[in-house]
Amino acid sequence: MSEDISKLPPQVQQRLLRLQQLQQTLQTVLTQKQQLELESNEVEQALGELEKLADSATIYKSIGSLLVKAKKDKVTIELDERKDLLRMRIDVLGKQETRLRTQAKDLQTKLQRDLRPLSPPPS
Repeated sequence: MSEDISKLPPQVQQRLLRLQQLQQTLQTVLTQKQQLELESNEVEQALGELEKLADSATIYKSIGSLLVKAKKDKVTIELDERKDLLRMRIDVLGKQETRLRTQAKDLQTKLQRDLRPLSPPPS
């Protein structure tokens, strides 16, 4: 296969390499986005559970490997801020995903056009 690639014109080789890079970057972005969405869901769940508790309830939050007593309102504020930050990061990754998908699609179209003359005619 690599021998076949080396027979291609340099411009086509560069496009193929660029497409591989875009696909790898897209996969990384999708993985990061999925991880952030999972964390966001956990934060949402925690906020939902906090809503069910009385304001006077004893709350503990995790700091490293420790559980530390905390006030419900303070923990709620921290979780709301974390949720907002996660949402912003997810939005940024979503825009990056869209841009990468568009670039990859455009590059695939160019490659198909470049490779069409090299393909043997159908029998």
